[in-house]
Amino acid sequence: MATIITMPRLSDTMTEGTVAAWLKKVGDKISEGDILAEIETDKATMEFESFNEGTLLYIGIPEGETAPVDSLLAIIGNEGEDVSALIAGGSAAPTATESATAPTETKTAEVTTQAPVATLPKGVIVVTMPRLSDTMTEGTVASWLKKVGDNIVEGDILAEIETDKATMEFESFNEGTLLYIGIQEGSTAPVDSLLAIIGPAGTDISGIAENYKVGGAAPTATTVKEEVKTTPSESAEPIETVSDGKRILASPLAKKIASDKGIQLTQVKGSGENGRIVKSDIENFTPTTTAVPTATKTPEAVKTETTKLFVPAGEVFTEEIKNSQMRKIIAKRLAESLFTAPHYNLVIEVTMDEAMQSRAVINSVPDTKVSFNDMVIKACALALKKHPKINSQWKEDAIIINHHVNVGVAVAVEDGLVVPVLRFTDAMSLSQIGASVRDLAGRAKNKKLLPTEMEGSTFTVSNLGMFGITEFNSIINQPNSAILSVGAIVEKPVVKNGQIVVGNTMMLSLACDHRTIDGATGAQFLQTLKQYIENPVTMLA
Repeated sequence: MATIITMPRLSDTMTEGTVAAWLKKVGDKISEGDILAEIETDKATMEFESFNEGTLLYIGIPEGETAPVDSLLAIIGNEGEDVSALIAGGSAAPTATESATAPTETKTAEVTTQAPVATLPKGVIVVTMPRLSDTMTEGTVASWLKKVGDNIVEGDILAEIETDKATMEFESFNEGTLLYIGIQEGSTAPVDSLLAIIGPAGTDISGIAENYKVGGAAPTATTVKEEVKTTPSESAEPIETVSDGKRILASPLAKKIASDKGIQLTQVKGSGENGRIVKSDIENFTPTTTAVPTATKTPEAVKTETTKLFVPAGEVFTEEIKNSQMRKIIAKRLAESLFTAPHYNLVIEVTMDEAMQSRAVINSVPDTKVSFNDMVIKACALALKKHPKINSQWKEDAIIINHHVNVGVAVAVEDGLVVPVLRFTDAMSLSQIGASVRDLAGRAKNKKLLPTEMEGSTFTVSNLGMFGITEFNSIINQPNSAILSVGAIVEKPVVKNGQIVVGNTMMLSLACDHRTIDGATGAQFLQTLKQYIENPVTMLA
């Protein structure tokens, strides 16, 4: 008897899946444990095995297509079994009504529908642009670490892909030869676009790329092969290898170690593929090794690095900078927030004299380093527990009150802004908050944050005080209902006990979503927050 196989739920957050590749075709014999397909979830691409035996009679979701969980994925049964009724009842495929009235034509229609699967050469795998974060809709190939003709082993890093949140290494789950590259370095394409083709060396893949729905322009396989023939001689030269004239090829780990040691990557000669800088290059680097590469630079290159762009006086001069994925997403998210959530701002001035004294005492403890921002974050976490309506989210049919506190901390990076999250902040000590913020901020600037480390915030803190900004208003980081803007500590005359004395104050501005937070509620939160910051010892109560 035929068995319907539906799109499985392969993760707790999965609502739909994409068939990355079918490893079986209609007519194949299936044994229990056979891998039917590779399915791309919201988190990873995973192999889906069969729990049934029989013949694969029908494929309901072709390669590259996305469908909700529990959609008709396939039908397994006895060879020659009529499954037209199951198809009609379990799928909205165009052939369903025809198959109900003409069973003899059903098999032909099914085979025709699955022609792309059947004609895919044996062993050939189509690799698509992965979804590397929950908000990612398109990705940019920052650099290719493999070239056409290279042998690929499972686990090899194929490319570095820039998402809306970070630049991440993308590894291969397949083995074979890289036969085709569909998205060139620096190019952007939607999720599920043709990224590459892997298969046995010498396999004819003509027609595969052309028939695949690609989000961006892709060069032909012939062109790519011709380009590859010229690269070995070039890569053999003892020069720095870059992917676009500006970006240096280096592993994320190498970048982090270099940043920690204060080493400029332009001074390091890479020993990896195509001159890629790896961990050992940084660890073995000494300043004397920079003499030879520097000497090979042309005068024009040195001039470009050391001089600023000359702008003629009285002439119109513009420069166009391509928007990164991060910048596009920032623009989209903040525009959505500002124009969908009715913002209002509440401002309060906080006396910082006690906080400054408390911080000095705390930092006198060995191996302890706490900033004023850490104290503000801790105070926010405790105030949110007392005022949970601030710790909320708006939905069309309900307001979600979060009784857990996850504070997001806005961090400025080269391409824009990211918000790593401190989970269960109210349970963390000041020193734990300080260490976590330094770690997250450091990895954010090196683009080493994981997408999961930037998800799940219930409230956000943004601090520009270190830049001398005394007061500012932020845009709410949805789905949060509020964001706190922290200004600089200013020494100025204040009135205490009827006397004018020198004091230290700080301005706090709370941006609220009026759909979830009324003015009085926001004001009460700020009063509690002010009490905690002005009297840090109360945070121990």
